[in-house]
Amino acid sequence: MTTEERSAALMRVYHFADSKLKETLKNPELTLKLLALAREAGVEDGCDKAVGNLLYETAGKFPAGALEHRAKLCAVIGNGELKKKEQLIEAFNYFKNLKGDFNEDAFKATAGIGLEVTDDQIVEAIRALIGEREEEIKERGTWVWMDLFKVLKDRFKFHQKEARELLEKEFGPMPKGKEPARAKPTDAAAVEEARKKEEREREERKISLNESIKLHAPRDNPFCKKRPELLEKHLRETGGRVVTRFPPEPNGYLHIGHAKAMNLNFGYAKRNGGWCYLRFDDTNPEKESQEYIDSITDSVRWLGHEPYKVTHAADYFDQLYEFAKELIRRDKAFVCHQTADEMKAGRQARRETGVPHPSPWRDRPIEESLRLFEDMRMGKFKEGEATLRMKQDLTSHNPCLWDHVAYRVKFVPHPHAGDKWCIYPSYDFTHCICDSIENITHSLCSLEFEVRRESYEWVLDALDIYRSPQIEYSRLNITYTVMSKRKLIQLVDEKYVTGWDDPRLLTVNGLRRRGYTPESINAFCERVGVTRTFNMQDYELLEECCRQDLEVRADRAMVVLNPLRVVLTNYPEDRVEDRAMPVHPDPAQNRGTVAIPLSRVVYIDRNDFRLEDSPTYYRLAPGKEVRLKYAYNIRCTQVIQDADGNVTELRAEVDLANTNKPKGNIHWVAQPAPGVEPMAMEVRIYDRLFKSRLPEGTKEEPKNFLDDINPDSLHVIRGALANPHLRSAKLYDRFQFEREGYFVVDKDSTEDHLVWNRIVTLKEDKLKDAKQ
Repeated sequence: MTTEERSAALMRVYHFADSKLKETLKNPELTLKLLALAREAGVEDGCDKAVGNLLYETAGKFPAGALEHRAKLCAVIGNGELKKKEQLIEAFNYFKNLKGDFNEDAFKATAGIGLEVTDDQIVEAIRALIGEREEEIKERGTWVWMDLFKVLKDRFKFHQKEARELLEKEFGPMPKGKEPARAKPTDAAAVEEARKKEEREREERKISLNESIKLHAPRDNPFCKKRPELLEKHLRETGGRVVTRFPPEPNGYLHIGHAKAMNLNFGYAKRNGGWCYLRFDDTNPEKESQEYIDSITDSVRWLGHEPYKVTHAADYFDQLYEFAKELIRRDKAFVCHQTADEMKAGRQARRETGVPHPSPWRDRPIEESLRLFEDMRMGKFKEGEATLRMKQDLTSHNPCLWDHVAYRVKFVPHPHAGDKWCIYPSYDFTHCICDSIENITHSLCSLEFEVRRESYEWVLDALDIYRSPQIEYSRLNITYTVMSKRKLIQLVDEKYVTGWDDPRLLTVNGLRRRGYTPESINAFCERVGVTRTFNMQDYELLEECCRQDLEVRADRAMVVLNPLRVVLTNYPEDRVEDRAMPVHPDPAQNRGTVAIPLSRVVYIDRNDFRLEDSPTYYRLAPGKEVRLKYAYNIRCTQVIQDADGNVTELRAEVDLANTNKPKGNIHWVAQPAPGVEPMAMEVRIYDRLFKSRLPEGTKEEPKNFLDDINPDSLHVIRGALANPHLRSAKLYDRFQFEREGYFVVDKDSTEDHLVWNRIVTLKEDKLKDAKQ
């Protein structure tokens, strides 16, 4: 193809300006890519500029790891099914996260292809929102506009332009400027009402779970249309309620990803008047223990969730065994003698050649398999000598249908079932049947289980029992951490952390010990929402949810982390007076005050003193005056230094009349009695465990997460000083140490030695260095 022909071909599709065309032709690689995209889209003879723009965007941003599927995206751009940039972004996300084979239905659902939304539907949603916000609109007027638009943006993400235009038409244009501050309520009843109102508003602003992952009503189970009698039986047993389950494996401790799953399963059932099981998927006794079962149960309840029932897969072992025999009777399962390596080799050969590699025992007579399966149960086979395999579909593109194991021999006692069994069912056989037995209406799981959905459905259909729809959502990922259970185990086993409850880990136990509240964790889970798109959340959002909760919840205290002695030379040596410090700065909280002693010797933080003053420095310096918070002004009159020039003590004069109003306020702790030193404590300052946002790197550039460990993730301060009232603090009591951050009492504390963990810094800390 000549340069002129390439130029003409590009112009037919991409409608370049002359300068852009010349620039593109200078890049042969880009030119060839653009022409290839036009061929894949079937628009070589020309197309609208909008189609060309989408193809040009595809040239630069299509995920490199999924190039084999690029033609599928180009085809829907070329035929006009994918029309908008918002759809294109979601399509990129689909291919970026694609594991396994391409699924056309999932792709189209993710990219909003075929999703029809009319103006009438958007208008109806707007009017419903206005009706729901009637009281708020009366109070705030058109300032509610942006809140309304946020809800519409989430609900109609592929029709944001239309939603904006119709919102302006129905509600008026977006107001300009800044919303006037609303007066704060002053009495306790008004404060409580305001709090409830904020909760309602936050709930309303959340994306509807039904809309984000399209959940059905229990009566509308799409898999029971051909077997209405199964659905009617299910509805009689549940009363038509939503029934979910949180199904952890008891082979480790829970992390914040599990907290999100709990929030979804328990929360969705509760909001819809249903119930949620806590069910342990305990099918692998070698890795499970009562320790993990107890820890998981405790974490679920600590986060505020009350299960309808606590069950175990082991509770159903008798039924599962009967279901397995029924599969054999229906010629849907067989006893196999292939080793694990032989099965693995057969599957690998299937991948490489496309030709099924069945087990030599796949066509074993039904009666023989029934007899041998009973022999397995009676312990007549050694481990690895026999398995029960499902007779699925070896021609399927999905490896999860290549005759997976249903039962295997294991001479290991079970933490819940004891030593009754020497054969144990597999997850793929067990999980779906337990969902059916418990009448689960929504089998919610993370996207990694999407590839196993066909196996899930195959088992239930093969047994002709009630089928719960499996619905996947994206797993939670957070910057500056790892979420893989295998990697968490490695961090614990190799002593990079002190244990599963190390406050640097985002395990539930670690967060609890760090001082996070259940409310703050649940608020975080609600804010990240539930979608099918890749879900990487900033660590800062988790911290902010914690701050917002502790700002209201935590009492205040003054603690000096790095003490510098100050002698108030004109304060009487034998005088001690109590100064009143508010327990909480918001008067509406009405929490009263606490008495803190002031005497001749006080301690301030070393960071609050400089030998050289400056106009922008508002703390203590030689000859300068500052306010001791909740007390008096002091002026530094003398600096005492050691032979190396280190400041060891300050002398200051106190102004008992507080004649001036200095710009600086500093916190302090005084001797509670003449010659008696303040209470000393240990304070642990935790930072993030990893140095970079993505410790594991990216798909394109992976890295060893252990190389990213932050060597300064823990700093221990011994000798921090506190006021006497903190002596009565108990385990998990939380305080804001003024100007330092939020802290919690650690389990390592004793009656004579308090240990505190920093939960999270104050917002102002980001500006601290700049102010100094």
